[in-house]
Amino acid sequence: MARSNNYKAGSKARETKAPAFIAWHVAEKTDSKSFWTRIGAAWDHEDGKGLTLQLDLVPVSGGRIVLRTPSEATEERGA
Repeated sequence: MARSNNYKAGSKARETKAPAFIAWHVAEKTDSKSFWTRIGAAWDHEDGKGLTLQLDLVPVSGGRIVLRTPSEATEERGA
């Protein structure tokens, strides 16, 4: 079984931190409609000088990537 390099035997598990931003792919469609698809999340660096962006899906059809602060509605629906 593979082990993470960040794990040390006998140490506590790493604390899970909620993302600072949710990454969305926005595809422009006809009639002024846009389709938003959640594609990842971003977390603040501890020193406050950057973000770590994790994309679960990379769009290939154009559009744009938007980072938004998470909302309760987003978290509730698991999007």
